[in-house]
Parts: sequence; C-alpha cells; structure tokens
Amino acid sequence: MPSARNGATDARGRLPLAPAAVTPAIEETEDLPEDRYDNRELSWLEFNARVLALAEDQSQHLLERVKFLAIFASNLDEFYMVRVAGLKRREETGLSVRSADGLTPREQLARIAARNQELAEKHAKIWLGDVGPALEDAGIRVIGWDRVTEEARERLSEWFDAQVFPVLTPLAVDPAHPFPYISNQSLNLAVEVRDPQTGTEHFARVKVPNNVPRLVRVGPEPGDADEDDSGNLDRRCWFLPIEDLIAEHLDRLFEGMQVAEHHVFRVTRNADLDVEEDRDEDLLQALERELARRRFGPPVRLEITESMSEHMLELLLRELDVDPHDVVQVPGLLDLSALMELMALNRPELKDPVFVPATHPAFSEGETPKSVFATLREGDVMVHHPYDSFSTSVHRFLEQAAMDPKVLAIKQTLYRTSGDSPIIEALVDAAEAGKQVVAVVEIKARFDERANINWARALERAGVHVVYGLVGLKTHAKAALVVRQEGGTIRRYCHLGTGNYNPKTARLYEDIGVFTADETIGADLTDLFNVLTGYARRRKYRRLLVAPYGVRRGVIERIDTERKRAQRGKKCGIRIKVNGLVDEQVIDALYRASQAGVPVDLVVRGICALRAGVPGLSENIRVRSILGRFLEHSRVFHFVGAGEHWIGSADMMHRNLDRRVEALVPVTDPRLVAQLDEILDSATAPSTRCWILDPDGSWTPWPVAAGEGTDGMQVSDHQMQLLTRREAKA
Repeated sequence: MPSARNGATDARGRLPLAPAAVTPAIEETEDLPEDRYDNRELSWLEFNARVLALAEDQSQHLLERVKFLAIFASNLDEFYMVRVAGLKRREETGLSVRSADGLTPREQLARIAARNQELAEKHAKIWLGDVGPALEDAGIRVIGWDRVTEEARERLSEWFDAQVFPVLTPLAVDPAHPFPYISNQSLNLAVEVRDPQTGTEHFARVKVPNNVPRLVRVGPEPGDADEDDSGNLDRRCWFLPIEDLIAEHLDRLFEGMQVAEHHVFRVTRNADLDVEEDRDEDLLQALERELARRRFGPPVRLEITESMSEHMLELLLRELDVDPHDVVQVPGLLDLSALMELMALNRPELKDPVFVPATHPAFSEGETPKSVFATLREGDVMVHHPYDSFSTSVHRFLEQAAMDPKVLAIKQTLYRTSGDSPIIEALVDAAEAGKQVVAVVEIKARFDERANINWARALERAGVHVVYGLVGLKTHAKAALVVRQEGGTIRRYCHLGTGNYNPKTARLYEDIGVFTADETIGADLTDLFNVLTGYARRRKYRRLLVAPYGVRRGVIERIDTERKRAQRGKKCGIRIKVNGLVDEQVIDALYRASQAGVPVDLVVRGICALRAGVPGLSENIRVRSILGRFLEHSRVFHFVGAGEHWIGSADMMHRNLDRRVEALVPVTDPRLVAQLDEILDSATAPSTRCWILDPDGSWTPWPVAAGEGTDGMQVSDHQMQLLTRREAKA
C-alpha cells in the first residue's frame, strides 16, 4: 500500500491526504489594537456560567432547573477532558504558543482554576440552598444517611447486601499493593482504616460502581402514599446517593478493621484523542487503539469534598500526580450531572409542557398525498427543528428514497446519530434494495467514536459503501444527496442542514435544514461527495462554500463587501447566528466593518473572542447569547447590503474552518428568506431575553427587569415566540 505520507492515500488507501488549509488575511492588521480578543477558554467558562444562571432562574420549571444544574456539570467535565487537557499538554511539552489574547498556557490554566472554583462553589450553593430545598417542598428529597428512617435503613441494607456489596472491590495500598488506577470520571471513596491491635493506619480505595443508580430510591414504597394521593409514587419520594450507602457499610468491606475516615473524590482525565492518521494503515484500528488509551490519560482535575482532611488530600495529590491548582473543592455532592436522573420522575407540573413538533405544511399528507420528491420539484423547503418534525421531513425524505424504485443512489454524511436511528435503517433498507448507498461516517466525532465505529460496521455488513472522510479532517458537513431516474433524465434531490441526522437531538436542538432540487447545488453536492469518497481535490464550488478552503474566505469576502458598501454610503449590515466566534481573521474583518459604519448583530450561543462595543473598534457590533429550552444550534449568515442569506454546519472557529469539512449553502427562495429573517428578527429583537456582551468581556442579562425591559417593553422569549408563531400559522 502506498504511504499516506506521500499524500497518495488515506488511512484506508482510498482518500487523498488533505493539505493544510491556509487563508491569507484580506488586509493587514497592524492598525488594530493588540488587546482586541477575549480569551477563548475563559469565554467558554462564562458560557457555562450562563447555563448555571438558568438553573438559578426561578421562572424556570423546577425540574428544568435541575436539568441545567446537571448540564453545567457535564459541560465542565468535557471542558476539562479536552480544553484544559490540551493546555496542560502544551505546558508540559514546553510549547511557548500564546493564546490570541497573549496568555501563556500556564497563565490560562491559573485563570481557569480560579474562575472554575468560583463557579463550582456557586453551582453547589444553588443546589444546596435553592433548588434542593425547592425540590423538598415539592416532595422530592435527596437526603443523607442521617435522615433515613430505621425501617428504610433495614431495607436499604438488605438491598446493599444483595445488589451492591458483591460488585465492590476494596483496594488496599501498601508495599504489596500499589496505588490503584483511578478511572476517568469515576466516583471513589478514599478510606483510612486502623488496625485495632497495632493502631497502624492504612489507606484503601473503593470505587463506586457505575452499573447501579447514583441516586438510590428510599421511598415511598407502594402503599405508603396518603389516602388522598393520586397514586403517583413520584409525588412524594426521596433518594440517597449511592456513595453514602456504601460509606455506611464500609465495615462490611473491612471486617476486623476500624474505619477512621472516608471521603469522596473524583478524577477527570485527558480524553482528547491523538490519532496519527498519516502513520496508520487502518483508521478504524488506529482509533480503537486510542479509545483504549483514553481511559489512561493523565489527570487534569481532582474534585474533592470540602471535608477531606489535609493528609488524605496530600496522599491523593502525590499518588495521582495532580497539581494542587487542579484541585476543586465542592460543597455537598460531587458530580451533579447525576441529577439528570430526576428528570425521569413523573412530575409533569415541574417540567416544561410536552412539546410535539408539527409536520411542515409542505410535507403534510392530505387527501392526495404526494412524495417528498414531487414537493421539491415545486420549490425548495426549509425546516426549522424542533418546531418542524424531523421524522416527517428528513426521515421521510430518506425513507421514501430507500423505497422508491426510481432512486438509484443515496449519499449521506453521518457525524452523530442515535442508538436506534431510523436514518441508519433507511440506509440499510436502500442498500438491501440494490441501490448505491454511500455513508461518510465520521468516526472521530468526539465521545461518539465507539458508537460510530459500530454503525460503520453495521452499514458495511448491509452492503453500504462506508468511508471515513479525509485524513486530517473531520467531516462535519450535514448533507444528503438522492439521485433519481425520472424518464430519460437524472435528477438530484438534496438536504443540507445545520444539525446532525439524529432524531433524538432534533427534538432538543434548534436547527435548520434546506431541501432542494436545484441542479447547481445538486452538482456541487455530487462534487463534494466525490472529494469525500474518491481522489477529487476540488476547492471551489459553484454555489456552496466548503471548508477547509472556502468558508473562511467566503465569509470574509462578504463581510468586506458590506464594509465597502458602507464606505460608499450604500445599504449595509451583517447578522450572524453561530455557536462560537473565535477565528481571528473573521473577527478582524468584523472589526473593520464596524469601523466603516456597518451595523453588526451577532448571536453567539457559546464562546465569543470578539470584544463588542469598544469605542473606535467595535462600537457598531452588538453581541448577544440566547439560551433556553432548546439548544440554539443553527448557523445563519445574513449580509444585508448584498441581500445574501446562508445556512450551514460551520461555526467561526479554527477547528471548523481549518480542520473540518463544512458546507454553507445560500438560501435564495423569497419564502425561505422570509423564514430566516423571522428567526433573526426574533433573536435580535430588543425585547428578547438574552445576555448582552459588554466591552469588558462580561455578559449582562437583558432585559434586566423581570417582566419588563427598559422603556416598558415587554420581555419576550425567542424560542417561545417562534413556537407561538408556528402554532398560529398551523
């Protein structure tokens, strides 16, 4: 097999090695101030602080507040496993690369540690002093062993002996037993036992099993409900953390010894994969090897309870080789992501009302139902998830393609999908029906690698042609292409979107997708799949903007066009909605547009390294962040003067623009343009609840008053506003 180092093949001998994407800056930047960027990592922490603010918001339903507490915790875990791990790797290898705002890795790590400790304490305070007591008032209690009744203790002890005790393994630490490996994100008990005869003290570790519920139900049992109760046992229930149950039965694990003290701790490890694709013949094998190594990554954070003794902490620091700056002291429970278990309770009054997506009017099946293909021949269709149903649009599109005898081929990218995905089933059905089916499965999708490997193999067994994308790049574009024989001609039907082909997240994430039978876009998508599956090296497309070569350049060129229009006194403006804005070249282009007088409205859900409202630099730029019931995930670009609207998969971040295959598609149909304008108008309306980015990098809730904003304007919720409009139209 030819060497991938020579650029001839990919990890499976089929695809070209993608050269590094380099986009020259359109203009020099010497006249822009050096301190024009905010720190990427600290900006992410402020995003998670906004998630935490939703947990603090008493206008939210109670269990939704619990959910946001859990999301905050799981977000932070991933941040440490990837971003902090990367900074530590840079520091340890001596790389002197500074961040865009001029900080060294060590300086960034110090600031992250300080800010994270503040947030961890606030996280615990909201749970212990606000949400937890509110749950108790609602009949849901998370209690300690001291609040368990004698009758319940007997019942729990029996359950412990039968279900938990057999799987526990106490591990001693002494000259004959080295300090045990502590797996990533596991809960553990650090135990000190004393020999009653000699008085000698020993250390042991007990891992909390992850195959039992974290929150053990204590009661009520059937029959315990009050006579006037509805019979719903979730009306009055309480839970005991599993680590508390284990701690109260440590004497069963260390018979003949005295338990002197015990403390809960948790380790987060580096989980960022480093697959050297240019050295490996088989990407699947390389990735599986790295997945096996992931659990052995170096520690990047040690979470401990506030009650942990100094000598116990010193032992953990020494044995785990953890920097003291990486220790996070947590009041109360560790790992509040476990609170997500409470969302399963049957308490609808404590949750957002059940939301049922509607079928898009273009795809509604009346008395004379027609195929998706017949609908698209009449014009393009835009769906807005979760308001528009995924199952009656995207799924139906692929399902009908699989069953239609006139369909010759289906080509699709798959970045993340669900465990019981109907999308996978449709592709399998199509292959078994004899159609040419190609799936570009991104097996390097972070934390979904194992699931995607399994899907790739299942698809291959069904006869689907599976490829894994370009070496050195992740395939993040969301695209599906259906090739259909219609009389003597071949017609192509396309779907391009901002979200994954995942029916579960399509009910939780806000995303946009466009269906079209446009011949030019179909030709572009054909060329893109030829790049992903063959040896084609196309960099320019007729209408699509495709990363790593075209998205940054295309966006900057359009920003620059608006700047030039402003300089000539013509109509101009920029509206962009993305998840993250970090790329310095894009930010500099926006600064220059602002300096020329272009009004710029940015809706950035997460990280934003741009500094807004700075006199002489960005006084014409307004940045807001919207969080809520649905994860704002769509990427929309509106260049007002040029009259252009785009949607796609790319955020304005280095990874998207340089290290991924992304696709942006223009939206030109007036009906669809009106839909996009409605979304952007709602997101940027002065009365919409959001956070505003201030010139100093802080985020201010807006409107600040509850119920009314400044000048008496009525506060509106962006997501509910869209939902209400959609229901009114239906």
